[in-house]
Amino acid sequence: MPNGSGGDSREEIARLMEQYGSSLLRMCALYLKDADLAQDAVQETFLKAYRHLHDFRGDCSEKTWLATIAMNVSRDMLRTAWFRHQSRIDLDKLPETPVPFAFPDDTVLTEVMGLPAKYREVVLLRYYQGLKLKEVASALRLSPGKVRSRLNRANAILRDRLKEWYDEE
Repeated sequence: MPNGSGGDSREEIARLMEQYGSSLLRMCALYLKDADLAQDAVQETFLKAYRHLHDFRGDCSEKTWLATIAMNVSRDMLRTAWFRHQSRIDLDKLPETPVPFAFPDDTVLTEVMGLPAKYREVVLLRYYQGLKLKEVASALRLSPGKVRSRLNRANAILRDRLKEWYDEE
């Protein structure tokens, strides 16, 4: 990425928006449980990325860097009093993006969204964003072992909650 500002930075942020915007929007929508609020979060993510483009050293991938910013923006939004009182997700309003797997209904997504935040975050980053364990650890500032532990716990919770749904298949 360029270290300068001006035209090069605008072109670079435009490229990042084109390449990662849709997947970040969907991740934020899942995390915030609201597609409209997710658009605000992604806009804020790219504003922060633009402001700090010159600080990006390449210690992680662009995708990991942007996912980290998006997750932090989403967390900050959820900390406000207004967001704490919102608890609905309108699955029909989620942005359409290709997903690596599909389910016949929204049961799995609903259960993932019902996980405690620390488990939901690792599931979204690992399975939805497709980040490697080390990248998830970097994004969340956790050790890879802690990420693995949270993923195992999230999978156990989901396995238990989805037992009947899965057995029907």
